[in-house]
Amino acid sequence: MKSYEHRKGTATIKVFTENKKPLPKQEVSIKQKNHHFLFGCNGFELIPYANNQLEGAAREHTEKYKERFLDLFNFVTLPFYWGQFEPEQGKPRTEALINTARWCKEHNLVTKGHPLSWHTLAPDWLLDMSNEEILDKQIKRIERDVKDFKGLVDMWDVINEVVIMPIFNKYDNGLTRVCKELGRIKLIKTVFDKARSTNPEAILILNDFDISPAYDILIEGCLEAGIQIDIIGIQSHMHQGYWGIEKTEWVLERFSRFNIPIHFSEVSLVSGHLMPSHYDDLNDYQVEEWPSTPEGEERQAREVVEFYKTLFAHPLVEGITWWDLLDGQWLKAPSGLIRQDCSPKPAYEELRKLIKEEWWTKESTFITDEEGLFEFTGFLGEYEISYGDKKASFTLKDRDTKEITVYL
Repeated sequence: MKSYEHRKGTATIKVFTENKKPLPKQEVSIKQKNHHFLFGCNGFELIPYANNQLEGAAREHTEKYKERFLDLFNFVTLPFYWGQFEPEQGKPRTEALINTARWCKEHNLVTKGHPLSWHTLAPDWLLDMSNEEILDKQIKRIERDVKDFKGLVDMWDVINEVVIMPIFNKYDNGLTRVCKELGRIKLIKTVFDKARSTNPEAILILNDFDISPAYDILIEGCLEAGIQIDIIGIQSHMHQGYWGIEKTEWVLERFSRFNIPIHFSEVSLVSGHLMPSHYDDLNDYQVEEWPSTPEGEERQAREVVEFYKTLFAHPLVEGITWWDLLDGQWLKAPSGLIRQDCSPKPAYEELRKLIKEEWWTKESTFITDEEGLFEFTGFLGEYEISYGDKKASFTLKDRDTKEITVYL
């Protein structure tokens, strides 16, 4: 039986009326509004919706998608792939992403930008430049976008998949050239320093799919070089089969030695046939169709529950991002939690039971004492307290929270 007590906090709640007088010996009710833990998904499908670019059947479909998304998640990853964000030099698609980030904030979603630097999907217009010029453009890109989105996106995958970056040989790109010349750690320090100086309050993430010793050696080298990594991002695309508890706990143990918060930043499990194991690069597996099956959906649901329970039980894990919500997106994989018609798969239903029932504080009533006090224990997150038609909000931030004062 896994323990989730580290996900809860206990605090003394002090209830005052709006005239700052205690509310003695009265019944109040409390209900949870949101989790502190980040349960997320990429939100690429939300961009045309948030920008009012859809009509008719397409908008109706995305309305269903949106409802499924908001009913389950409180965290969203937005795409900042440089080659797609700025396909023509000097003409970034800033407005559409600002509109989307604003929409997400209005719907109580924590936002993350992904990524600021990555050799894959780097713009082709870098190729005619010298390494010095490429690095200058990369630094200026980071400064511009972190500044433009400050307050809307304050969490960033600063650099993505650096373990493979200097040896990437599928096609020429500007960032691999620069990483070969500078080395991984110097490049990481350069881009982290620029993101940090542009927005000192931002949460900065190093993200990779490589779970071999090469990644933890790289992290160790970064820390020795004085690079402040706020979160370690670990991708876990399990198109070739579920890791299982043993491998998951092995990964957690290895990366926990740094005592840095961990995000499982890209999680996928398929509900159809598994990708053959001889593919080293998942992108090499190209199929016309990859259908979801009833048997696969039941398997996916079991694996989702076990994987999330294993991660949620670990004190350093602070976020899990599913990739994608809808079937048939990346590589046409049936890795969604909902089918292409937006109907929920068993995995969606089971995950919702965990997030909104098992790991959710049930609405309860309490009687204040003579001084308007009562003790409350719940999952870390945001709450609403009610007395008659009067309401107030409070946040249970961490296990060490001692007292919280609310004014109705």
